[in-house]
Amino acid sequence: MNSNLFSFRHFAVALLLTTFLFAGSALAGPPLICHPFDIGNAKSLPWISHSWNLTGSESYDIKNLSADTIAILDSDSTVLVHMETLRRAALYAQNDHDTAKHLLLKLLARSDAANNSPQAALASFDLGYYAEALNQLHWINKSASNPAQGFDGFALVKKAIQLRGDDPQMDFAAALITLNGPAADHSNYAQKTFAGAKNDPLLARNLSLRFINPQSETMADIISRTPNVKVAQQ
Repeated sequence: MNSNLFSFRHFAVALLLTTFLFAGSALAGPPLICHPFDIGNAKSLPWISHSWNLTGSESYDIKNLSADTIAILDSDSTVLVHMETLRRAALYAQNDHDTAKHLLLKLLARSDAANNSPQAALASFDLGYYAEALNQLHWINKSASNPAQGFDGFALVKKAIQLRGDDPQMDFAAALITLNGPAADHSNYAQKTFAGAKNDPLLARNLSLRFINPQSETMADIISRTPNVKVAQQ
């Protein structure tokens, strides 16, 4: 496993040397990668780290990544579980182009196969979200494989939201993806996220989490810190 991973020390240095601006606020890294989501006791890919990043001591065999990831996605319809599982998958595959591409292609085939079925929304979401996670990973790890280069993941997430209907966890994902715009889309998704969190305890917990460390802003602060987003947080 270690030989297939970008050095976690090198990764940390790259992260410290790079500043990313989201929604007028400087963040220490892209949120789809650098923020672990709270999924309670739900099953996801194995994770031994106590932070958002891999430790460098993982023993997980990434040859199983595509099969394991899709099995988890198929077994749980909770969007936050999908977000965290795909975040972990992107990190595991960060220095193995074939593995990263294989999962992307599997998700693409899964999305195509789910066309017009009840699974279509989540299949489209997973493909789009993973593509956006790979793109964000590439911002801080230029040596990382990015088979999603030029892939419009956000368009697929928007399609998923239209198919899914009312799902504030998907709105949360879209609000994170659009921190740099489009501003109108971000405003809409942020407002729906806060409204939906009133009846979604898991989403509410995630909004209260701080980004990367205890001194950082909460996720609620981050998605609401744009001039175009005015929400009543309760």
